Amino acid sequence: MFRRDITERPHWRELAKQYGFGFHTMYGEPYWDETAYYQFNLKQIEEDLEKPTEEIHQMCLDVVERVTRCDELLAKFGIPEAMWDLVAGSWRRRDPSLYARLDFAYDGVNPAKLYENNADTPTSLFETGFWQWVWLEDVVNSGRIHQSADQFNILQDYIMERFAELAKRQPGQTLYFSCCKDTEEDRATVQYLEDCAKEAGLSTGFVYVEDIGVNDAGEFVDMNGRAIRWMFKLYPWEFMFDEEYAQFLGSATINWLEPMWKSVLSDKALLPMLWQLHPNHPNLLPAYFADDPKASSLSDYVVKPLFSREGANIEIVRNGASTFKTDGPYDVSQAIVQQYQPLPKFGDNFTLIGSWLVNDRAAGISIREDASLITQDLARYLPHIIL
Repeated sequence: MFRRDITERPHWRELAKQYGFGFHTMYGEPYWDETAYYQFNLKQIEEDLEKPTEEIHQMCLDVVERVTRCDELLAKFGIPEAMWDLVAGSWRRRDPSLYARLDFAYDGVNPAKLYENNADTPTSLFETGFWQWVWLEDVVNSGRIHQSADQFNILQDYIMERFAELAKRQPGQTLYFSCCKDTEEDRATVQYLEDCAKEAGLSTGFVYVEDIGVNDAGEFVDMNGRAIRWMFKLYPWEFMFDEEYAQFLGSATINWLEPMWKSVLSDKALLPMLWQLHPNHPNLLPAYFADDPKASSLSDYVVKPLFSREGANIEIVRNGASTFKTDGPYDVSQAIVQQYQPLPKFGDNFTLIGSWLVNDRAAGISIREDASLITQDLARYLPHIIL
């Protein structure tokens, strides 16, 4: 695994505009960064990332099975009691899922270590499935990277295949897509997924989360009052559970992507459960609920709220003393602790690898860099190759 410098394509910003990639620069700082790329060999991809991704995914599904059968665990996961039966029912029906992303610390030598599972609302999808592949084609065609170079990236193909499969379960149904207003990255992610769905032959619609209504029959409706029967929402389940319309989640006739059982996997409580069930697994870090006496066995650890995203409200503790802490809006009263495992550093950059899944299959990787030990929302995205 190497970090290689390379010159930017002279036309990439114009190309980004053409393809609707408007958030390549955020707050005056680069988000997409093609002044370098990461190089892997095939063994690193297949054995160190792809294989553990699929194995850990199955381990995570086993956790869902256990949690949805136990009220005590549902409470431990911070899921509201009013939602327990709905979450469990979603799993018992095996409501279909679309995609997920596991985040790993990996240096190309030692086993990849799982940081967390982004199973509900992972972003950086367009950049991974489409944009970094366009970059690879350009640099190979221009002769700047050897023509034998490949990329672990079948994400777009798998997503379109999955949409086609799901459409057979919802014949003639319109798939709505939704995200919050004033979130350019989320809107681009949802637009990309909608484009993939259309390519797969689906009928689609779009409505902002804030514009979803409820009719007299307790059904969710769009701005024109049409009932929504099938929806992909880029909006976390833990937020939905707290919304005023949560009372209608049980009565509305609607199929969700991601399904409600994903609320278990997007919860940091997943991490101590995995460690309890698979202690000393080479791809896991020791993790405990913060109130577990076993947590005191860790002298260097990271405190993570059950619900947090983009590196918010994270605290690093070394030798019992807090050394780094990020701000954020999330509730820190329920938390887990995970053994401190610093991200590998390439030059001045701390590097995080996201390993994608579509349904149950590993589908590609994304790479984020940050000058900080904690990868946050403005971390740069870099492409990769296999050589």
